[in-house]
Parts: sequence; C-alpha cells; structure tokens
Amino acid sequence: MLSGLAVRERMTFVDLKALLETTDGNLSVHARKLEDAGYVECIKSFEGRVPRTEYRLTAAGRRSLERYLDHMEAIIRATRGRA
Repeated sequence: MLSGLAVRERMTFVDLKALLETTDGNLSVHARKLEDAGYVECIKSFEGRVPRTEYRLTAAGRRSLERYLDHMEAIIRATRGRA
C-alpha cells in the first residue's frame, strides 16, 4: 500500500484494492493499521451520493518507506557480496 501511494499523490480504496489484489476486509484492516501509525491519511468524501474513500502517504509514511527500502537494499548488497 505504501509503495502504491509513494508514486501517486492519492489513491482510492477501489484503486488500491485492484492494485493489491486483496479483499475489502484485508485492505480495510491494513489501511487502518497504517493510519493508526500515522503513515497514511484517509480522506472521505462523496461523489454525488456515492461515498469515496481515498488515501495519501504522510511525510512520516514516506520516511518510513524510505528507511525500509534502504534496509532492504543493504541486505541485498550484503547477500550479493557473500555469493
């Protein structure tokens, strides 16, 4: 979810569900955990009478994703250095 939001300013619940190929329940729980951690912001609105839920990455979420990617790159470099 964080990776998807890192390349787009905002994504709807429907777009994220399609991207991640997950269920409504799994995405809802995952989104809530990231929201509680301060990594994503949930924006609710209406398009006409239809509810619309969007998510965007927060600054804390972007920093956390960048730290995670740095760690993964370090692990990959270390593993390749041993081969």
